[in-house]
Amino acid sequence: MHRFLLTPRWWGINVFVALAIPFCLFMGSWQLGRFEDRVGSHREATAERPADQAPAPLDSLLPVDTETSGRLASTAGEYGRQLLVPERRLDGRDGFYVLTLLRTDSGKSVPVVRGWLPGAADPAKAPAPPAGRVEVTGALQSSENSGTKGVHSQGGLPEGQLGVIGSATLVNLVSDPLYDAWLTVQTPADGMAPVPAKAPNNTGLDLKAFQNLGYTGEWFVFVAFVLFMWFRLYRREVETLRDAEAGLLPQEAAASDAADDDVPAAASATARPAE
Repeated sequence: MHRFLLTPRWWGINVFVALAIPFCLFMGSWQLGRFEDRVGSHREATAERPADQAPAPLDSLLPVDTETSGRLASTAGEYGRQLLVPERRLDGRDGFYVLTLLRTDSGKSVPVVRGWLPGAADPAKAPAPPAGRVEVTGALQSSENSGTKGVHSQGGLPEGQLGVIGSATLVNLVSDPLYDAWLTVQTPADGMAPVPAKAPNNTGLDLKAFQNLGYTGEWFVFVAFVLFMWFRLYRREVETLRDAEAGLLPQEAAASDAADDDVPAAASATARPAE
């Protein structure tokens, strides 16, 4: 009854099933691992930092990752050019960041967000930075890009305004080498509100994370579909053979089914004497 499983057609079907199931399981497990990694990165990036944690030197916390993002970093130098970062919301209100470049003692500059002010970006509202050498402590942040939530990436901003806080957008504005990071002062002066630290890019439970979870389910569904189709083909083949043995199929169909079996079975069938 089951000798049809050894025919060339069924050899091809069985090999395909034997290769497809492990492949689908591997891809599903890989997508699930991607989702779990994003969940772990999100938890690590949004974990509350100890309030009594002492600031660390800026250079010791670089490059910025999920562990160092949000950590208090300290550095010293002199403030230079000041820029405004428009269209930034804080506590549900529209406003702008006051960003000042700090030329550190190492010769490299780091963007420092000294605070947030409500309303449209206006240089007259932004307080001037302190003169002379200063020591700055702020929460460490990774550079933004055009895909960062809340940034103005369309361009066309007036002189003295910046849409994306990052070394790639500042390289043409500053002659000094730049740190690939920025600081946000948590105790600003001159009536400005502090800008809270945010999780680094690609660490949140965003659409990409749930896409990985959806792909996981799809690959496991493919496994079930492959098994279902194999069983359906097998059951149809068995039912066809049983109907042929019971004489329920026309002679042409019975002959066609017999031709699908192996050669020895066909030879033995033709060698039987007629009743």
